[in-house]
This record gives sequence, C-alpha cells and structure tokens, in this order.
Amino acid sequence: MTAPGASTTRPLSFLAFDFGTRRVGVAVGNTLLARGQPLTKIAAEGEARFDAIGRLIAEWRPDALVVGVPFHPDGAAHDNTRRARRFARQLHGRFGLPVHEVDERYTTTQALADGAPDVDAAAAALILDQYLREHSR
Repeated sequence: MTAPGASTTRPLSFLAFDFGTRRVGVAVGNTLLARGQPLTKIAAEGEARFDAIGRLIAEWRPDALVVGVPFHPDGAAHDNTRRARRFARQLHGRFGLPVHEVDERYTTTQALADGAPDVDAAAAALILDQYLREHSR
C-alpha cells in the first residue's frame, strides 16, 4: 500500500552521450539517484558506433537519451553543434527513444580538471548531471 501523497511513479533511467567525431562518451543514471555515472566510451564510427550504442540500450533499457550539444562561449553554434544535433536526431530515428539535448560547454574541460580516468565517459556523466538538475524541479 502506498502512503497518501506518495508517488507511485518509478524512477526514469537515461543514457547520456558526449558526442565526438572519433569517440563518444557514455554515462548512465536515473531520476532516483539524480546523478550520472561514467559508463564507457565508444571509439567507433558509422554503423559500428550505432551497433555499440544499440547493445548499450538493450542492456540498460533507458527511458530516454541525453546528448550534449557544444556551443561557443558566447552561445553561438559551430560545426560540432550541428554534428551533435545530427547525432541526436539519428539516435531518435534509430532507437525510437526520446532524446534530450543539453548545452555541454566545458564538460570535457571539467572532466580533465577532475582527473577522470575516462574523460569522455566522465563528460557524459556531467552532461547527465546537468540534465537531471535542470529537470528535477
């Protein structure tokens, strides 16, 4: 029995991605812990990249995906902004899951400063942390 006023909604789970042209960092997290955890990096391109992502989706069964989208410090878009958004659209099209974009300025810089052993996965965790903070209200 659920106490009055208690929520019966289950926590939502996410896979988050720090997109790069050579590597993609991946993190996992959920709304219960409200924190991203570095998972892995994918150092593959083309179909091999999406095959690896598909295996992670099958294993972790996320409710949604989060993609970091980089911008210049002044907020202007650049080539990698467009590439990351294209990657987000491809994820949605291939896997049919909701995909949320997050402004990921400075996540790699922060992961480097933190001394993370896998900078790409750590940056993905920071992206997911940011998404969860922004949407926990």
